[in-house]
This record gives sequence, structure tokens and C-alpha cells, in this order.
Amino acid sequence: MTDDDVLFGFRLQLFAHAAKTSVSEACRVFGVHRSTYYRWRAAVDRHGLEMLRPRERRAPRMPNQIPQHVEQRVVAFSLGHPAYGPDRISAELARPKWGALEISPNGVWRVLRRHGLNTRSKRYALIAGYAAPYAPPRDEPPVAHISVERCGELVGFDAFYVGRLAGAKDPIWQLSAIDCYSSYAWAELIACPTGQPRSEQTSRFAHHVAADLKRAGWRLERALTDNGNEWRALFTRTIEAVGATQTRIRAGRPQTNGHVENLHKTILDECWRPAFAHYRQLRLSGLRRDLKHYLWTYNNDRAHTGRLTRGRIPADIIDPARKMRPA
Repeated sequence: MTDDDVLFGFRLQLFAHAAKTSVSEACRVFGVHRSTYYRWRAAVDRHGLEMLRPRERRAPRMPNQIPQHVEQRVVAFSLGHPAYGPDRISAELARPKWGALEISPNGVWRVLRRHGLNTRSKRYALIAGYAAPYAPPRDEPPVAHISVERCGELVGFDAFYVGRLAGAKDPIWQLSAIDCYSSYAWAELIACPTGQPRSEQTSRFAHHVAADLKRAGWRLERALTDNGNEWRALFTRTIEAVGATQTRIRAGRPQTNGHVENLHKTILDECWRPAFAHYRQLRLSGLRRDLKHYLWTYNNDRAHTGRLTRGRIPADIIDPARKMRPA
């Protein structure tokens, strides 16, 4: 029995009680206003008792509702790029290569919520084929900003532990660097026989970053690192040799180097986690290939919605002539 059937039976009992007693008594017992009773009675006298059955409402017409084909494009794009949030999806779909679809971040979020895809964990779960655990909503903490005015003024360096992979004898680490003004990123995977990156490896990485900046017409002015041993000794001498200075963050305050920490999270969400969900067996050669492809997309074909980039592509800021593009 549906709710409509219950309401229909209630109205029939009202009319039956009114026939036995009086309209006033029936309305008092059933809690119905007399004007409502007489309105129903006029319909019953004309068309019969079936008029007491609740009428089905048509679906409301929403003039501002997102068209069905746009909603399908949003869902398909979010599953193809599960790490992208509403802001990123909105910025990417507005580009000509994706059809120049004008949809606000709030509209994207509502579409994803209707389809149960409004969190990264739910999108990853759908791709990997398992049920995502419930995660309570959390308040976003306030974000501090670093003031920079040009490319190369401040470049953040850090190392990220990836793990032990099939076919690799030594643990794998990721060396990362990011220009804090343009968000242009560098990253590479290295094998560490001692378990930690060595200063020789970070020194070569710093040479590569400084050479790319010089090729684009900029100079590495300051390097921001933590206090790990891999960022001392030969790395410090390399930074001094290219005419830059090194600044070490205070111990226990990784948020000071927040640009590169956010880069690690972005690469983890948009590169490594999709790779871990797709691959049956992780190998160093495959991850290096994925990282190279992702870095090209991140730097040359990805709209950044940060405070300084404002929807621009990092390569258009730091290297509009594309002199840093690899051969």
C-alpha cells in the first residue's frame, strides 16, 4: 500500500462519516476544514469518488537545469580524471579542447553529488571496483601564501617516498621541485641503495632545474628545502655554484614549503593513485613513463586555478616560447 492509497482511504472515511452524522461532526473528527470538504464534495458530485485519489504531479520544469548531454560530459570527464575537483573540472571543460562548456564549479559539484561521485574516494572506488568507506565531511583549514613576483625567485625542493617496486632492488623515491610563481614542476624517480636520496642525486636534479630556468630566460634565485641530509653537502654547493641561495624551513613546519607539498599531493592524486588502481604489478619503468607523461600534461596542458596562476597553464607563464620543452 502506497501513501496515495492511505490518503485515498482517509478521504473515503471522511465522506462515509459525514453521511452517517453531519459535515461539521466529520470535519471535527478528521481534522479537515469544511471549505476543503465542500471543495472535494463538488469534485465527487461531478466525477465520482475517484476524484478523492491524490493526483500525480508532473515533473517540475527547471529552466536553469543543466542539459542532459552536459551532465553526461561532466560525469565522463570526472571518471576519466578522478583526482580533479569541481574547480578543476569546470576550468578544463571551459577550454576549447573539451568543447568550451560553461558550467560553474558549484554546478559540477551538484552533478557529481547526484551521481554519487562528489568525493575522490568514491570516484577511485568506482574505477577500482570496490565500495568506498564513509568519510565524514571536514572543514578546509586556512591556507597561508608566499609572496613572489617572478619566475625563479623561489623554487621549492622536496623528496617523496614511493616504495619498493617489482623489478627494483632498492627503494624508490621521487625528487620534486616547483617554481612558486608559475607552478611549473619538475619530478623524477630515483633508486636509493642506502634507503634515502643522496646529495649527489639531488645535486644533479638541481642542475637540471637551474638549466631549464636558464634556457627559458630566468635565473634560479632561491631554493627552499627541508633539513634532510640529501639537501646538504653537494646540493648546497651546487645551489651556490648557480648563483642562488638556499633557505631551510624550520623543523616540524613542512607547510612552510607548501607549494612542493601540494605538488606531491597533486601527483599522488592524479598520477600515482590512478596508476595503482589500474596496474596489477607496479614497475619502475612503467611509473617513470607515467610520471613523464603526467608532468608534460601538468606543465603544458592543464589549467591551474591557484592564486597566482588564475586558470593559466604554467608553461605559458614561465616559458611562453616553449624553450624548456624536452627534445
